[in-house]
Amino acid sequence: MTTTPLPSLREQQHPLIRQLADCIEATWQKHLDLSPYHLPGEFGYVEGRLEGEKLTIENRCYQTPQFRKMHLELAKVGNMLDILHCVMFPRPEYDIPMFGCDLVGGRGQISAAIADLSPVNSQHTLPESYTSALAALPQLNFSQPRELPEWGNIFSEFCIFVRPGSPQEESLFLSRTREFLEIHCTQASISQPVPSEQVLQNLAGQRNYCTKQQQNDKTRRVLEKAFGPDWAEQYMTTVLFDMPD
Repeated sequence: MTTTPLPSLREQQHPLIRQLADCIEATWQKHLDLSPYHLPGEFGYVEGRLEGEKLTIENRCYQTPQFRKMHLELAKVGNMLDILHCVMFPRPEYDIPMFGCDLVGGRGQISAAIADLSPVNSQHTLPESYTSALAALPQLNFSQPRELPEWGNIFSEFCIFVRPGSPQEESLFLSRTREFLEIHCTQASISQPVPSEQVLQNLAGQRNYCTKQQQNDKTRRVLEKAFGPDWAEQYMTTVLFDMPD
């Protein structure tokens, strides 16, 4: 399956968001057998108003034999805010972590960039094949590391959370996220199903990940201001971080 770029919104966003969105989709197409994942119709493309500015959200979702849902969201609020959000939800039959990344920027500056491969098993450890591949990557030093939120214990020791201080640091973040994706897609494509008792552990881990992510008050406040609390709750729990059955 081939995909075409999201034409309108991506071209209006910060260059790092454009580059990362292109990188994510290119890596998915290179390694994985994509098919569409159907969101409820009203959530594919959304427009609203936030503090007098136009808010636009575009969602793209796929699935594969190893991944229940692969979600790429782009959002823009006037000239105030550019957002990229991506999560790859594994099927619980496979012992593979959750890939997640977010970029938040405004007025030409990226204020937050995070990427991680987050473990979901009961030991909160990454599979050995992931750990060895990630540990072999060169150490990166960013000038403005950021602190994880209180609920950030879902992330791994390899998580990057920074405010890129220069174009060079933006390039470093992009290349490291690409490396995360390459490792993830390569390992996932050769992953084998696990015994049923581990499926239940993986399900519990994914539910914990989604529950913690739903505590992101900044995201919820933006959605509530633009669309109201009921819509925000539905979007948080059915589009951004839906629980696996």
